[in-house]
Amino acid sequence: MALDKKKLKEKLEKERDVLLGELRDIGKLNPETGEWEAVPEAIDFPEADSNSAADRFEDYESRSSMLKDLEIRLKNILSALKRMDKVSFGKCEICKKDIEVSRMEANPAARTCKEHINEEV
Repeated sequence: MALDKKKLKEKLEKERDVLLGELRDIGKLNPETGEWEAVPEAIDFPEADSNSAADRFEDYESRSSMLKDLEIRLKNILSALKRMDKVSFGKCEICKKDIEVSRMEANPAARTCKEHINEEV
């Protein structure tokens, strides 16, 4: 069974758009660095006490962590979209063999075969 690159490209583009929306919900893109930065949740009232401030800081830390994960996924998707027309698309970065069709269908941004899945950075 061969890879349906058109279908995989559509899936990657759709996920890219969803990720960009999620990133915009919790952060903003720094135009100087090209990196996403978390923004604290907006509040409509002054913080009443130190517990409120601590909760807000905790929320910011959580947003930062989510942002990093989303940004990594977005970079993998953008990289896969760039490789779509290259011979390297669908090839394992470790052993250079074809990545299993089932793996590519489940994760079109996959960079390794199932054997090397734990080595993907």
